Amino acid sequence: MRYVSTRGEAPARDFEGVLLAGLAEDGGLFLPESWPLLSAAEWRALRGRPYPEVAARLMAPFAEGSLGEETLLELAQAAYAGFGHAATAPLVQVAPRLFSLELFHGPTLAFKDMAMQMLGRLFDHVLAKRGERVTIVGATSGDTGSAAIEAFRDRAAIDVAILHPQGRTSEVQRRQMTTVLAPNIRNIAIEGSFDDCQDLVKAMFNDAPFRREMRLSAVNSINWARIAAQVPYYAYAALALGAPDRPVAVSVPTGNFGNVLAAWVARRMGLPIERLIIGANRNDILARFLAANDMRVQSVEPSLSPSMDIQVSSNFERLLFELLGRDPAATTEIMRRFRAEGHMPVPDTAWKKATTLFHGSTLSDEGTLGEIRRLWRESAYLADPHTAIGMAAARGHLPEDTGIPVIVAATAHPAKFPDAVERATGFRPPLPERLADLYSREERYGVLPAELGAVEDAVRQHARRNAA
Repeated sequence: MRYVSTRGEAPARDFEGVLLAGLAEDGGLFLPESWPLLSAAEWRALRGRPYPEVAARLMAPFAEGSLGEETLLELAQAAYAGFGHAATAPLVQVAPRLFSLELFHGPTLAFKDMAMQMLGRLFDHVLAKRGERVTIVGATSGDTGSAAIEAFRDRAAIDVAILHPQGRTSEVQRRQMTTVLAPNIRNIAIEGSFDDCQDLVKAMFNDAPFRREMRLSAVNSINWARIAAQVPYYAYAALALGAPDRPVAVSVPTGNFGNVLAAWVARRMGLPIERLIIGANRNDILARFLAANDMRVQSVEPSLSPSMDIQVSSNFERLLFELLGRDPAATTEIMRRFRAEGHMPVPDTAWKKATTLFHGSTLSDEGTLGEIRRLWRESAYLADPHTAIGMAAARGHLPEDTGIPVIVAATAHPAKFPDAVERATGFRPPLPERLADLYSREERYGVLPAELGAVEDAVRQHARRNAA
């Protein structure tokens, strides 16, 4: 399997090359040259199989020529062995035709663990084979950072620097990052928004001399391997509900578009997903795009669902490339204008194509609290604010008179957002026992302005100290 950039100027790579590169040199994102397609019989053969087997089977086509399915199975078994539920990603019914896909049973209580635990082992395996060392830089709106830190802590050939927006994550999210005192981990709080953090990471990758010097790599969802590792859980849930002989819909609370893109990839591989529903908070650029082709950047506003406080959804570029018939020149020009003007001029033909499959909705903070309260009262189901947004979006777009079930991506444990859950229900969810002492652990992080030079200096100092 070979990979091409959405902007057409970077050299094609194999899976290992894409894993280590993260962002393409031309500023684009990598996608497979062609999409693997499973037959109905191949999908049926995965029904009832343990989660690591499903993960290995579905990631194998993307890693073809680099890693075999047997190796992927060994890595997946190790990645998911420590999850807090025997099913890894259990499916819970909360209403007729409405199901919660719980993706928060990993070590940091968020869906990012589903991919990141696999990525940690993929990096270790590939770097050991090559005898190389990398520096991972990442931006987080809350959950990616802690998942990456947990997956890559204490790994000998990997240094990690994670940027988070100062004061714009929940306390649990921040502490899960800043209390990991491993020598290869550096946390940096940026005076700005998540979009500022994301821009800094992209700028570091676009600074070619710095990128080469530090041997930069990425674990944000700009890294294709992250998307590939998220595809299996949608298949796992759909198969449990009767796929491929029964179609499903999927609802995803999303900001950076990576999680819902993984569901789109599963559909592209032949899984019968008939509708993709996007739930947004007040930072609603994706919902505005679907409603009126309005992909206009506005200021990022803090909300009760901070992991979705995003206005520039990086992974949308991958879908845009597909909507434009894989035209890299058109993709490059639209992304250039988006950066320059703050508005993405998506052609109406491409927009209409998107709206045939994707549906979006927006929920306010008050609506989010109301949805948490409703789920608790009607179904005895405790949801965090992000999952509540996905549930409300699903109810608003439940396919009529079809019997199609909707799978909602439950992206975080309610204990990660105890203040919001307590406001809605009167019940303060406790942290699992393994994190019970989180609030008393020592924190360690620096604070920097959103200035590229200052951040690059901090990353350079961190990586050089560890490599010495």
